[in-house]
Amino acid sequence: MILYHGSNCEIAKVDLAMCKPFKDFGQSFYLTTILTQAREMSRKVADRFGGEPVVNVFEFDDSDLASLKIKKFEHPDKEWAEFVMANRSRNLKHPADDFDLIIGPVANDDIATLFRTFAIGVISIEELVNGMKSRKLNNQYAFRTEKAVALLQKRSSI
Repeated sequence: MILYHGSNCEIAKVDLAMCKPFKDFGQSFYLTTILTQAREMSRKVADRFGGEPVVNVFEFDDSDLASLKIKKFEHPDKEWAEFVMANRSRNLKHPADDFDLIIGPVANDDIATLFRTFAIGVISIEELVNGMKSRKLNNQYAFRTEKAVALLQKRSSI
């Protein structure tokens, strides 16, 4: 399976220590199956931090996943929303810490307002989930451990 990572630089070797904490699925190396999503992210990262937009292309050997602890969310639901909120928190235990690889929807900028209004108690978790149902969300693969990263092989940059 081919996965893409949008950045402002070429990534020859994944270094999990360089990944930012408090993201949807915690401190992870994030990739997607959607090239246009990675291209958009590379432009955002380059605009924010300098450099040129780069999409790093990886092959994911998903033939032997039995050795990994994987969490997969098929669609945004209450469990997914609570999982994302906990991982973004600086105060709660991060449930992502229990997994090598997490796959699911992206809580992107389009739904950031929904998450903020839920976080401050203006809307309920049910209203948050209902608000996401009408939106088309992209996907993300969060590689959280060296064991998971070992299944990635760099192919190219575009």
